Amino acid sequence: VRVGMIQFSSAPHLEFPLDSYVTKEDLKERIERVVFRGGSTETGRALKYVLHKGFPGGRNSSAPQVLIIISDGKSQDSTAVPAMQVKERHVMVFAVGIKFPRWEELDMLASEPTEQHVLFAGDASDAANGLYSTLTASVCSTTTPGCKVESHPCERRTLETVKELAGNYACWKGSKQPNAVQTSLCPFFRWKKVLIKHPSRCFRTVCPDPCDSHPCQNGGTCVPEGLHKYHCLCPVGHGGDIHCAPKLSLLCSVDLLFLIDSSAGVTLEGFLRYKAFLKRFLQSVMGQDSPVNVGVAQYSSSVRVAIEVGQHKDVFSFMKSIDALNFSGGGTLTGRALQYIAQHGFRSSTAFAEEQDNLPRVVVLLTDSKSQDSVAEVAKHARDQDLFLIGVGSSFMRAELTKVTGSPKQTIVYSDPQDLFNRIPQLQRRICSVDSPEGCQAQSLDLVFAVDASAGVGLENFLRLRGFVRSSSLHFSINRDVTQVALVVYSSRAHTMFALDTHTSSSALLQAISQLPFLGGSASARTALLHIFGDVVTVQKGARPGVNKVVVVLTNGGGMEDAAAPAQQLRHNGVLVFVVAIGDAQRDVLLRVAGSPDYLVHISSYEDLQYYQDFIIERICEEAKSPVNLCKPNPCMNQGVCILGPGSYRCECHGWEGPHCESRVLRGDSPRSQVTSLRSPTQWSSGDSWHFSRASWHTKRH
Repeated sequence: VRVGMIQFSSAPHLEFPLDSYVTKEDLKERIERVVFRGGSTETGRALKYVLHKGFPGGRNSSAPQVLIIISDGKSQDSTAVPAMQVKERHVMVFAVGIKFPRWEELDMLASEPTEQHVLFAGDASDAANGLYSTLTASVCSTTTPGCKVESHPCERRTLETVKELAGNYACWKGSKQPNAVQTSLCPFFRWKKVLIKHPSRCFRTVCPDPCDSHPCQNGGTCVPEGLHKYHCLCPVGHGGDIHCAPKLSLLCSVDLLFLIDSSAGVTLEGFLRYKAFLKRFLQSVMGQDSPVNVGVAQYSSSVRVAIEVGQHKDVFSFMKSIDALNFSGGGTLTGRALQYIAQHGFRSSTAFAEEQDNLPRVVVLLTDSKSQDSVAEVAKHARDQDLFLIGVGSSFMRAELTKVTGSPKQTIVYSDPQDLFNRIPQLQRRICSVDSPEGCQAQSLDLVFAVDASAGVGLENFLRLRGFVRSSSLHFSINRDVTQVALVVYSSRAHTMFALDTHTSSSALLQAISQLPFLGGSASARTALLHIFGDVVTVQKGARPGVNKVVVVLTNGGGMEDAAAPAQQLRHNGVLVFVVAIGDAQRDVLLRVAGSPDYLVHISSYEDLQYYQDFIIERICEEAKSPVNLCKPNPCMNQGVCILGPGSYRCECHGWEGPHCESRVLRGDSPRSQVTSLRSPTQWSSGDSWHFSRASWHTKRH
């Protein structure tokens, strides 16, 4: 769908043509910037403008044309002839009345039947519903499964000025006789505005409510958003999952110690919030059979282990011990607290000391106050003692917590006090990641690195980016069946250094990365993303259908201003765009390209890039596990149409043949539709169609 806008008053003005915007967000932002022009209402002149100019930025006759006129229907020029001419050109016209419209004129403007094409902006939801219903029934020729269009009685309202008799009053009249005046009673009228209601029928689409299936768990409230979407309002502690995830459990066997800041810096209110968070966490994850041993320490100027690791095995007794914790006040000596915990935090765990010696030891630091002593060296020493450190704090604590944990992926930040409780699922995953291997060694992935090699980055920093790509590649299993890596380097133009199917071993890949050249010049991320969409993540360049695709853009943030549209195009076609920006780039520009804060990593300096490697790889691997649409991006070449089936797809070819429309049809041949399945091994079927399993795709292709 393309959307354009004309504002009319005394004269029509094209605000933006149909081909200006490709994302809803950009379109809405532009509409909000439209400035009211004022003037008289000349609807007829606006219609003549449409007749003369057509639909600017449209696709001629290849797509249905819909004109939505929003007006009070009180035009100061004639609308009858131009309205008829517009409809004769097969334009579907909706007339939307605002405030107290003149319905007769709106009926004249709108297409037949008028009861479906004349809408009322006073009831915005019904007007939008009526528009959707009519378009679904006529233009789109499809109705959402389970939905039906129905009519219902409604009222049209209009405000009219009527003349009414107010009474008879004495009035003076002259007479034929000089110097004589007559009096009599004269009628007195007044004008008043009257709201007149006309019974009518309106249309709406009735669909199953998306909340009918009760998708929200743990007492979450489902809130519908339109016909298909919804979101869940989750109770405290369950907001980290879109469906208010079921009760969590710590299935990993660890010794876990919470180190809670109890200094004056966090205030009494903050300390009580940490106690509530800790209770909610234990209620969520701790069961009778939980293999985890939990303890609690608190610190300010001094530190003490208040609840020894493994002291409690049931939640109830643990709750009572947490309630007994008192606020200390005093200074914030996080470094001293970490040093004490490294030496004494796990010594008196339980009677099962022999068993516990083999368990990973995890420390969760809860703080919202900057440390008054040094933490970096002490934290490194603690990590060297095989303590797995996780930091939880508000956003402004991110840098210090990362120094403590040694890795951004072990740093959990919250935006506001309520958001702290939504981090419970994330904390649970971090605790149990203590022994998990890095990288996604067994998950199929097509991974593209786009490296900014412009003058804005500079040679020295470019070499750091190159080293980052090289070390990151070591975390993936490089072969035809697991991970494929492509590399694009760009400045004002983009160059593919190697395609997805070029290298089948880590050694060959690392050698190719080492030869990545510095380009200089200005940067254009838009050019790079367009190049990746058209010339890298395609079947003919080695991309595999049925495999998740991720593009990682490494940049200093230069040349990102016009990259949002191609990034959205990639996302629309099933390719995730992950932006890693270093330096003082504008965050709002980066966010438009990344599409979500979840896919943006903004790092202050190139020296810190190494600390974010594990976090970035983990995010990429999370995406590698998400469901895949076999037809996104389209695996069919030469304008072939991909048609999805259960566990398979087929390409409808026109003038071409082969499983992906890769071979031109010779004279006398007829094009065939080829079916590609992800369930059966490679074989010829009786229908002369080719079948591929995911594992056999590259073998047969080469």
